[in-house]
Order: sequence, then structure tokens, then C-alpha cells
Amino acid sequence: MKWSLRFHGVGNASAAGRLGSAMATIERDGRPWLTIDCGAEGLDHYLDTYGEYPKALYITHTHLDHVGGFERLFVGAWFDEALRRGVRVYCPASVVPLLHQRVGDYPNVLAEGGVNFWEAFQLVPVGERFWHEGLHLETFAVRHHWPKSAYGLRLPGSVVWTGDTRPIPEVLRVIADAGEVIAHDCGLHGNPSHTGFDDFLREYDAQTRARCILYHYGSPREAQVMREQGARVADPGEVIALPAPRLIES
Repeated sequence: MKWSLRFHGVGNASAAGRLGSAMATIERDGRPWLTIDCGAEGLDHYLDTYGEYPKALYITHTHLDHVGGFERLFVGAWFDEALRRGVRVYCPASVVPLLHQRVGDYPNVLAEGGVNFWEAFQLVPVGERFWHEGLHLETFAVRHHWPKSAYGLRLPGSVVWTGDTRPIPEVLRVIADAGEVIAHDCGLHGNPSHTGFDDFLREYDAQTRARCILYHYGSPREAQVMREQGARVADPGEVIALPAPRLIES
């Protein structure tokens, strides 16, 4: 069984139109297993790649470059009887109210009425850990603008996805302690919600940096500068091989 991570987009909010919104899918044997976030541009790439809507998603936080594809996903799911109520949305419990405010709290999601937004989905609030298709995953709070509003994801032994974050070396020492590939938010210049490349070089040791692949940057030029200084940087549409997940007993 082969595992991989496909980057549907790698851009920050201002670069999503050129680089795609930061969104990825964990694949098992080349097929989508669990998708991370649902940006508008990222959903375009997902549909172009797989020819179908995602059936399972994990939501890191609710900035629109990460959830802006939900209205289209609702329409796609609701009007497909085979998919209706079958799209599983895993969402950290403290993010659920924010997600509802952002994408679900509209008076009539269909002009004709008669349906509530979440009827199209299977919404699964999660805590620090959850199960998906027999495998155990973990969530962890990150440093992004406001406490308990943004979370990363770990598939133990395989991959850690930070989501949007400032540097979190103390967290990764615990949450990425089994040799996982680390997909890390990083642009050339940081701000109070995102890691800058100088932060990345300062806060992480060489062994951790070597396991990181960077995404959520502002331009191809930014990617080039970071690569010239030795970083691994993801391209839109890139697929990377992952170690097999570590099996955890229930």
C-alpha cells in the first residue's frame, strides 16, 4: 500500500489565484483518502485531478482561502443522491461554530428553501484524536491569530500538516516525533499569523528543517529564494511520497 500527499495549492491568501489555495489530499494507492481544507482554487484542482467531489475532509481553520469552496461542495453533494449526507467533514470542536458562521449560517442555502446547509454533510466534531477508515489521527492547536481557532493534523508515522501557523518547535517535538514528513506554513516574510523564512531558520533545528516541505507562500520568486537557501518547497500539484502510517490499536 502506497501513501502520498498531493498539494492542490500552495499559495497564501493573496497568491491563491496564481498558486492555488493551500489545500492537500492524503492519498492511499493514488486515490483520495482524506482532504485537508476546502479552498475555492484548491477545490478546482481537486475536481480536475479526481473528477469527483471529496468524500472526507479535515478543516484546519475558517479563513476563506481554506473554506471558500464549501458553497460549491454543498451544491455538488446535495444534488448528487449518491453523495448526499455522505461527505464527512472532520472539524475541531472549537472551530465548528466559526465554520458554521462562515459557510453554513445563510437564511436559505437554496433559493427554493427546504434544506439546511449541514444536511448535505456528515459533520464530525473532533477533539485531540479521531478515527478515519480504521486509522487514528491527531489534531493539535497552532499559533494563528487567535487561541483555539486553528489546528494542524497528524497521521502518526506518516505526515504532519501544520496548517497556518507561527513557528511551533515545542509542539512539533511531540507531535512529529516519529519521523513524519512535515508540511509547514512558510512564506518569505512572516507576520503575527504566519511563519516567515527567517523564523523557520531560527526556530527549528537542522533535523526538523530537513523533514519539512514548505507551502503557503506568496509567489514563485519567494519559493526560489527559499530553495536557494536549502529549503524544500512544494509546487502546486506536486505529489510527494509518504511513509506508511503507524498502526495504533483502538
